[in-house]
Formats: sequence, C-alpha cells, structure tokens
Amino acid sequence: MQKSWGLGLAAVAVALSLTACAPSSGGASATPTETKQLTVVVHDSFNVSQPLLDRFKAETGYTVSIAKSGDAGGMTNKLILTKDAPLGDAVYGIDNTFAGRALAGDILEPYESPNYPKNTPDLSADTSERLTPIDFGDVCVNADKQWFAAKKVAVPATLDDLAKPEYKDLLVVENPASSSPGMAFLAATVGAKGADGYLNYWGQLKSNGVKVAKDWETAYNTEFSGSSGKGSRPLVVSYATSPAYEVPDGGGQPPTEALLQTCFRQVEYAGVLKGAKNPVGAQKFIDWMLSADVQADIPEQMYMYPAVRDTKLPEAWQKYAPLAEKPWTVPARDLSNNRDSWIAAWTAKVVG
Repeated sequence: MQKSWGLGLAAVAVALSLTACAPSSGGASATPTETKQLTVVVHDSFNVSQPLLDRFKAETGYTVSIAKSGDAGGMTNKLILTKDAPLGDAVYGIDNTFAGRALAGDILEPYESPNYPKNTPDLSADTSERLTPIDFGDVCVNADKQWFAAKKVAVPATLDDLAKPEYKDLLVVENPASSSPGMAFLAATVGAKGADGYLNYWGQLKSNGVKVAKDWETAYNTEFSGSSGKGSRPLVVSYATSPAYEVPDGGGQPPTEALLQTCFRQVEYAGVLKGAKNPVGAQKFIDWMLSADVQADIPEQMYMYPAVRDTKLPEAWQKYAPLAEKPWTVPARDLSNNRDSWIAAWTAKVVG
C-alpha cells in the first residue's frame, strides 16, 4: 500500500553531483565506483511517478533497471542468499520487521545521505548508517463506520476490544508469514501483550472468528466491507492512511477509520548493496529518494508518510490520515531474533 514542494531540481542535481564525488561513509579503503547502469532492487509495491524517474535518469545519465522482487520479506531473503553475487546496486523496501535480518546478513554498505534529516532518530534501524529511512506508516485495524452505524454497534477502539463477543466474525487479518502488514500486526500484538502473552491473545481472536487472508490485497479489497470489494467483514488490518483514499469523489467524510490504539509503526529503508558495481549510483538513488520532489510523491504513490517530516502532505491526509500517538513497537533486534519462532507459533495456534 503512496508534487513537488521545497527543494528544486537544481538543488537536487547539485546534491547528487556532490554525492557522486564523495566516498562512502563506511570507512572502506576503496573508492566507490560508478558505471552507466544502475539496478535498484525493490519490493513489489514500489512506485514513483514516471516523470520523476525520467528526470533522475536524465540528471545522472544512468540506464536504470527497477527489479521488483516480491514483498519486503521475500526480497530481503533473496538479497541475503545472493550476497556473493548481488542482484543490484541499491535496495529499497526493507522494513523494520526485516531490518535486523538484513543487518545480520551483512548485505549493506554504510552510507549517510546529506539529504536525510537529523531530527528523526526514531526511524533509524541502528547507528551503522547501513539502512536509510525513506518513509514510514502505521499499520492499524481499519473499521467500516457505515457498517457499524447500520448495525448500531460501537466501533471497537483497542486490541482487547477485538476479542469481545460483539465483534465475533468481524475481523480479517493478513498472514504474517506472507504479508508485511500481517507481520506488522503480529508485532503489534507482541508489543502490546509481550512475547509470553501474544499467543493467548491470538487464541482469543481465533475463538472470536478472526479470518486470515494471504495478503493485504485479498484482505482489504475482497474481504473488507468498506472497500470496493464490499466483502462481509467490517474490520481489517490495513494502514492509518487508508481512510484518506476512501474519501468520496465529491468530497466529504470517508466511510472508514483507522483504530489508532491498534497500530504498529512500519519504516521502509534504502541501502547500498555490498559488492555493488555502481555504489556511487546507489548513493545517488538514496539521495534522490530523499529529495523534496520524491518525498512529496510518496504519499499518493506508496501510501506512506515521507521520512522528511516537513514535506507537505495531501490535503486529505491532514484530515483523515493521522498517525498514532503511541504506536506499539518491538526492537529491530528482537524482531530479527524471534520473528521466525513467533510466526511458527502463530501458525500453529491460529492456522493449525
């Protein structure tokens, strides 16, 4: 699961050219090399407006290949398995549920972009500068307000509410083994209930009729009653930004809302791949992703908040896409060390 303000193209070009002359901040003895070919490995949801990508190609002179490689998890695993023969030069889309695995896999070179703001330490994966935050968003349960109004049932607010009898057979979630938002919601329950209590909570959800879909598209667009698919379930794991995209064409209130006490903050990163043939180009790509034009393009193209927080947001976001004040969190190291066991235990408990 998206305009151009602030920094102009000329400034971006200057920043990119300066970056091309600078060595990586990782302390490597070899000077980074540059070729005319740039391959960027991305997850399947990567999307940037074509005119912006065309400008990047024109400014750098690169032939750019965008290699879509599955979801964040599948992509990260591929990069680890191919680290001795890297699939590209740069990567975008490793998120904080897989950051620990990427860092432990030693597939990235350090790089500190001059375009990255220093006032966002909460988005950093660690202090090694191997993963640069590009965007972030809250994965939350969304509710179909119209369904609840018609049934005269109160909209739930908390994770505990979801296990109450009045919400039986109403929630659809994504499988954390195959879905990034599914994994984020699993992490939210670990953050809320602890590693010793999350399975008991999922047992309550199972008893209350939770439905598991393989991916976000199926859960939101098919099973959820508040989307175009008009499914039967009025509660779905999606994003805090989703209601902004349900605003009617003529304006007015969206029919859905995010339950901000159920959220997990997801951060997406970019990095320079170890062994890249064009590490200078990879650095330029990261700088470009943090440029004002691209940051302003992200909300409507990839449904995420830009990491550069003074970026102007779409008007609908200012009204209908608020972030959670206190999202549930799990340290990246804990996610890296335990995600497989958490998923295996979740699968045994919920799917059987």
